[in-house]
Amino acid sequence: MSETRTLATYIVESRPGDVPADVQHEARRALVNYVGCALGGAREPAVDIAIRALGPYAGPPTAAILGRPERMDPLHASLMNGISSHVHDFDDTTPKNYGHLTSPVASALCAWASERPTSGQDFVHAFVLGFEASSRVANAVYPSHYDVGWHMTGTAGVFGAAAAIGRLLGLNVQQMVWALGLAATQAAGLREMFGSMGKPFHPGRSAQSGYVAALLAREGFTAGVHGIEGPRGFAAVQAAASDLSRITTRLGEDFDLRANTYKPYPCGIVNHPTIEACIHLHAAHGFSPADIAAVELRVAPLVLDLCNKQNITTGLEGRFSVYHGAAVGLVHGRARLQEYTDATVNDPATRRVRELVRAVGDPGVTEDQSHVTVRLSDGTTREWFVEQSLGNVHRPLSDRQLDAKFRDQATLALPAAQVEQLLERCWVVDTLDTLAPLLDAAVPPPA
Repeated sequence: MSETRTLATYIVESRPGDVPADVQHEARRALVNYVGCALGGAREPAVDIAIRALGPYAGPPTAAILGRPERMDPLHASLMNGISSHVHDFDDTTPKNYGHLTSPVASALCAWASERPTSGQDFVHAFVLGFEASSRVANAVYPSHYDVGWHMTGTAGVFGAAAAIGRLLGLNVQQMVWALGLAATQAAGLREMFGSMGKPFHPGRSAQSGYVAALLAREGFTAGVHGIEGPRGFAAVQAAASDLSRITTRLGEDFDLRANTYKPYPCGIVNHPTIEACIHLHAAHGFSPADIAAVELRVAPLVLDLCNKQNITTGLEGRFSVYHGAAVGLVHGRARLQEYTDATVNDPATRRVRELVRAVGDPGVTEDQSHVTVRLSDGTTREWFVEQSLGNVHRPLSDRQLDAKFRDQATLALPAAQVEQLLERCWVVDTLDTLAPLLDAAVPPPA
């Protein structure tokens, strides 16, 4: 069978009992992280603008938006969930393909489950299948697809949303082939958008587009049956080189959720080693920002490809500036949401240190490593090397660290008592008879 049909067959025929217990737990971790990120970003201007611009064109308001009092139709709710969950760039990352793949899949699923009775078991199973579909398609075209400028979260995420919603719709294999083909023809997202509201638009749009693909396929709306592997399909058109065997090899046996990671800092993951090193230097030596004369970074070459923004003026840009990451670590000794606001980006002390940072790409440094040297005005130096950064595959965040991250973000949208109730339900999501209690707890109380 073709890769598209093999993947479609797996999505249709998989059963919840086929998913190993550790993958089930990783799915819960991903959803805890996702819901926290969506709540943390729910009141950001990007979400306000999107609702204001598109609300007049939405259908009946039957679906909830995480962290918001408004309701919209499920397609628009998918879009808003995706924007809010990615606007802080705090959501998960799969380092093997640099996709943030929970956001498009879970954003569509939460919109679906807020208007239709859905058991926790079916919800989590659909999420696992959607994540796997996205990640395997992403693996097939990484790195050439990514290197040329495509953003994997948008381009691969649409396959996962289509797979997950298609599974809950009960599509047969032929319909699922069409859904994946319709996803392929909507695959989009440019890395040029990094540092703007256009970036969180990617998972929102891929959630919405994947949902659309599944709905159309259910009604018999056809698509090319080789949407992924065809000579003018997704892989051939959007990647100079691909390995389609990564889609089907050990499908249903190896799960990419096991390689998923959760961020301790709200910015591009390749910045994290530098931030960690700078926070360590701040805590260990206690020097004043005014004492810093120069900062030298030795980082993986990909850092300068992804996060080389200088002369920045907004918090969104700061998330893709390794220079800003170094500065907030050295000046503030932390890198939380408030360190990525417009105010902190333009803070004189932070700006001064940021302008002193120089970065060099070193092929001998891996993407979860960084070597930082701080030169002080008295001529002395302080150095630190991070060998494996926190939150990456070798040092994953614990469940309790995810709890703390969830609370920090969720309290921006919900009362503290409601946050605790919601967190408890997220950890047992797969045992719930219906998702309604969880999703109800993710909506602010009436004003």
